[in-house]
Amino acid sequence: MNASRPAPPGPPALTRPDGSPVRVLVVDDDPDLAEVLSGALRYQGWQVRTAGDGASALAAARELLPDAVVLDVMLPDTNGFAVLRSLHTVRPDVCVLFLTARDAVEDRIAGITAGGDDYVTKPFSLEEVVARLRGLLRRAGMARQSADGPRLTVGDLVMDEDAREVTRAGELIELSPTEYELLRFLMHNPRRVLSKAQILDRVWSYDFGGQAHVVELYISYLRKKVDAGREPMIHTVRGAGYVLKPAVR
Repeated sequence: MNASRPAPPGPPALTRPDGSPVRVLVVDDDPDLAEVLSGALRYQGWQVRTAGDGASALAAARELLPDAVVLDVMLPDTNGFAVLRSLHTVRPDVCVLFLTARDAVEDRIAGITAGGDDYVTKPFSLEEVVARLRGLLRRAGMARQSADGPRLTVGDLVMDEDAREVTRAGELIELSPTEYELLRFLMHNPRRVLSKAQILDRVWSYDFGGQAHVVELYISYLRKKVDAGREPMIHTVRGAGYVLKPAVR
C-alpha cells in the first residue's frame, strides 16, 4: 500500500444529499493501516470512525450510522462476511468495500454473495480505495458532488439530479443506482462518442481489468428502459463506443 501521502482531493467534494459529511467506518485489526486509511478519508472531508474487530465495528456502526464501510475480511474475533450480515440489521443500505489479502475468485464471490459492493486486494493504493468508495456512494445515491448541477436535458430525456429522477417525454423511468450513474455520464456528454474504457473509468471509478462486457450489459439495460417503444437515443458506434443524442423525429 502506498501510505506516503494522503489521497489527493482530485474530483469535487462528495457530501451526503443533505450537504453533511459522508460517514465512513473503517474496520481493520491493523491499527497503522486503519489510521492511514482514515486519514485519507478525512482528507476528503468525510466523518470517519475506526474499529479493530467485529464487536467494536457493530458498536461503532450503531452510533455512526455509516454511509459506507471499509471492511477487512479477516478479523480477530470473526470474519468480515459475518460482520456484514450484522451491519445490514443496523444499516440495510450501507455500501461495503471489502479489504482482502487474497485474490482468489472464490473470495471475491463470497464477498459479493454476502452483500458486499466491491473489494480491493492488499496491497492497494489510497487513491484506489477513495475512488472506489466515491463510485459506490454515488451509484447508491447516498452522496453527491458539490459541483453537480440540478437538471440535465437531452431531447425529451430529463434528469433531475436533486431528486435523482429521470423522465422521458414526461414518463418516469425507474433506474438502478448503476444505471442512473451510467445515464448521467452519457447525459453530461451528449453527442460525444464515449469509449468503454472511458465509461468504466467514470462510472465504476476504476479499470475492470478488461471486463468491458459490463458496459455492454448496462447499456442494454438502459436501452430497455430509455429507448423501449420510442425512437432510440442510445447508439453504438462500432469500434469506438456509445453516444447519446436526441431522437430523430
